[in-house]
Amino acid sequence: MVHAARGTGSQSRVGFVVSKAVGGAVVRNRVKRRLRHLVAQELAASSSAQDVVVRALPGSATTPSRLEADLTSAWAQAKHRLSPGPSPVSS
Repeated sequence: MVHAARGTGSQSRVGFVVSKAVGGAVVRNRVKRRLRHLVAQELAASSSAQDVVVRALPGSATTPSRLEADLTSAWAQAKHRLSPGPSPVSS
């Protein structure tokens, strides 16, 4: 799950939420390391500053092979919500 907002500074900021539901401390830290690596790739492709919170769901630890695809999909959705859409038409 990814929540994003336009950045207020010149650099992007990222926070990670990995609860105990994901697993023990070793598992949570492993998930955070994987997420940090994947988020760094996404931020490198981004041109504007963003404030992002990535929340790992319990399945993050049990299916690590899907982590990249799930993050990419959630990142794209969050980015789409940030992009300016067409202005509403007044009648």
